[in-house]
Amino acid sequence: MSEGLQPGREPDRDLRTTEVDLGGLVGVLATHLYSTPLVALRELVQNAHDSHIRRRLEDPDSTVRPVIRVRGDAERRTVAIEDTGAGLTEPEIHAYLATVGTGYTRLLREVTGDQSLIGAFGLGFLSAFSVAEEVAVTTTSHREPAAGHRYRSRGGEQYSVEAVAPRPVPGTVVELLLKPEHAHLADEYALREALARYCALLPIPVHVGDDPTPVNDVPVPWRQEVPGDPHTARMRFATAFGRRFEPLTAFPVTPVDGTTDAVGLLWVQDGGTYGSSDNRDLSVYLRGMLLSEDARDLLPSWAGFIGGVIESTRLTPTASREDLQRDEHYRALQQALADAVVDGLYETARLHPAAWRRILARHGQDLLGAALCDDRLFTLLADDVPVPTSQGDLTAGALRAAGGGAVHVALGSGGGFEEMLYRAMQVPIARGDRYAVLPFLRRYARLRDCRIVELGSESGNRELFRDPERPLPAEEAAWLSAALTDQGEQLVPARFDPPGLPLVLVPDREAELKARIEDDQADARIPTAALRLARAFTAKTDGTVKARLYLNLASPAVEQLLTAYRTGHTGSTTAAGLLRSLKVIMAAASGSSGSSGGDLTAALAGVGTAVAALTAAVPEGLSVVPDTLSGSGRHDALQGEGTA
Repeated sequence: MSEGLQPGREPDRDLRTTEVDLGGLVGVLATHLYSTPLVALRELVQNAHDSHIRRRLEDPDSTVRPVIRVRGDAERRTVAIEDTGAGLTEPEIHAYLATVGTGYTRLLREVTGDQSLIGAFGLGFLSAFSVAEEVAVTTTSHREPAAGHRYRSRGGEQYSVEAVAPRPVPGTVVELLLKPEHAHLADEYALREALARYCALLPIPVHVGDDPTPVNDVPVPWRQEVPGDPHTARMRFATAFGRRFEPLTAFPVTPVDGTTDAVGLLWVQDGGTYGSSDNRDLSVYLRGMLLSEDARDLLPSWAGFIGGVIESTRLTPTASREDLQRDEHYRALQQALADAVVDGLYETARLHPAAWRRILARHGQDLLGAALCDDRLFTLLADDVPVPTSQGDLTAGALRAAGGGAVHVALGSGGGFEEMLYRAMQVPIARGDRYAVLPFLRRYARLRDCRIVELGSESGNRELFRDPERPLPAEEAAWLSAALTDQGEQLVPARFDPPGLPLVLVPDREAELKARIEDDQADARIPTAALRLARAFTAKTDGTVKARLYLNLASPAVEQLLTAYRTGHTGSTTAAGLLRSLKVIMAAASGSSGSSGGDLTAALAGVGTAVAALTAAVPEGLSVVPDTLSGSGRHDALQGEGTA
């Protein structure tokens, strides 16, 4: 039996204390806990903020104006963060500043219940050693305004505390002697850029250098009443806060009773998105301080066009305070934000039609996919969102009207026989190979109770290519097949519009898929599970028929060709060769030539041969008769040869 851990076993009496390599621990925490050295600035400004909140809680009668000021000195390679908060006594320096994992802020929050306090883990001060060779803290406590103390440490493992003259007013200044590789942080322009993001929602003014204007001087529309139109105020904030794209519209995030306290603003970005491209851009602030600049997973996966900023006190940060724990508050906020996006789009469509038109034009592809993920969005977008077609972007309703009550969609990639055929019919055809188009139109057809013709599918081809009124005799079908088809093609007599189009070569989409997945390199390109499913789907397809040549028996040209063949007209073979050349040329022009064994060069030469044969001079002694193929009165040598 194992001598390891056993239930109920008494602990060993000879216990020893675990040794901690403080230097190694400080190195790991200071160097590897945070992803960027800028986090040190955030943590130290956050500590200054909490010091002001502590001062307010412990000394509510104080008239000192809370201010945080950050100064950089590029020549000396130093950064200083100064506050007018509570300050520290010498015992507090030892108990909190110099003890890893212990923080007064967490204790104060638990005692007072004040949720505006930011700190949680007692690790924020340690971040200073990730950027600084030496750290000095000069502080005077509001409890002992006549005493000053200075803490010094190089590397965080050892420190000293000495008495110094008290500061003019209680508070603290943290001075960093930056490591050479982080000297750029001493530039006040860089400080202003970083702190404008980190401190945008901090209620205490944060100044850089001697600038009288705080970096967080942008009015926050969900915190205060802003004169004028609320939408204008939201757009002003979104424009100032958005980093990459102009906002097209902005709408609020509001708390949901019993689930989330999050408030903020979301906006639709004027940035190009297509299909699976993801430009989600969400910043999360916890108690006024930036926690994450890339919290995109809080937004719906279909909302690749949404940017925003929110703040909350219920979300739980990780130890580095650069990410969020995926707990019940996180999941509740995900649902609340999805609802806020849908509500905001409804509001935009109803109240801001110009912005709504721009959104539809810019993000039509993403919105097609979004509509499939949310029933309310589908209801909103069904008749408005543009669909890419052979005639440009059209709404599903316009597609339906142009198609005589049916929505036509091609399953293949752009071009192909479908586009050529529908151009001849002057009917737009939706590009079913584009992101979300096919499932959107299928759902639209169910919603509006209309037909959907999926070209390239068996059912769609049956609707497009109708059975002939009378079947062709086997002999005629065999002759036409030999005269018109190449290897891998199957002749299919049919009737279709327009009558002027004698034939169309239609690739077999399942055969194309089978060929792709059975390519020697398929295993390297397609995941194993997907490859297995695809092969199961195409198992019923033997792949020998790569394309079907639909012959239009309603076409006058085909009718005359068959008449000529039945009467033994010598021009029938020439005319069939001309149609064969037409087939190859049309297939090449429509992008379908890869499915045909036809030779484009030979087809072009065949046109010349046919023209030469049909316009040849009539030998002497033969009668001139009308050309039964064209009805143009052209001479042909029917007598003698044709009746032989």
